[in-house]
Amino acid sequence: MSYPLFDLSGRRALITGSSQGIGLALARGLAQHGAGIVLNGRDRDKLEGAATSLRHDGHEVSVSDFDVTDADAVRRGVDSIERDVGAIDILINNAGMQFRTPLEDFPADRWEQLLKTNVSSVFFVGQAVARHMIGRRRGKIVNIASVQSELARPGIAPYTATKGAVKNLTRGMCADWAKHGLQINAIAPGYFKTPLNQALVDSEEFSSWLEKRTPAARWGNVEELVGAAVFLSSAASSFVNGHTLYVDGGITTCL
Repeated sequence: MSYPLFDLSGRRALITGSSQGIGLALARGLAQHGAGIVLNGRDRDKLEGAATSLRHDGHEVSVSDFDVTDADAVRRGVDSIERDVGAIDILINNAGMQFRTPLEDFPADRWEQLLKTNVSSVFFVGQAVARHMIGRRRGKIVNIASVQSELARPGIAPYTATKGAVKNLTRGMCADWAKHGLQINAIAPGYFKTPLNQALVDSEEFSSWLEKRTPAARWGNVEELVGAAVFLSSAASSFVNGHTLYVDGGITTCL
């Protein structure tokens, strides 16, 4: 049975930070709906390993190992994909990092690193890809925000600031680029089992708190983000723009 609204056949998706975790899960999900995939990260070996696993399942995959925090490297990397692989129809800005410590002790260099990785990368890659999409009068950009775009908890204030910025940058991209035929939205995951969150997953105290705090009463699994990503990457979301879609088991309903 075919569902044309969600069919990504003939489309190509660039997913940043996609050698593992959420990025790889989204790459696999979009590939299963027909998209060709370009994996991105800084570790070429990890990217090639991820690409091999996707190719084993019959998917079309390329890799591009540019640094998303370096504006010049991003421009060269995106231009190279457009020239040598093909047009980027879908961008998922997934690259991100976390660092946890009390705010009064938060190191300045970590603050700068968080800003570069979580915010500047979205701007750099989004801008470089949009410049090509604008000429074609179509394109999908999906930024990965977080429940921390709305919430806060001790020890992660700078991370919360960066994810709030991603939410509003998504709105700003919509304001500038919707008139060119682009749809720019964000997915805000709740608490998911990923390498980034492994220390929290392993903490009985935190997991117990999370299960009580979340209406769904559990951690999310990365595969549960695929539906949102496919929706925002496909024709099904043709009039959805500047929106942040929370996939969080209901945690943001209980402020």
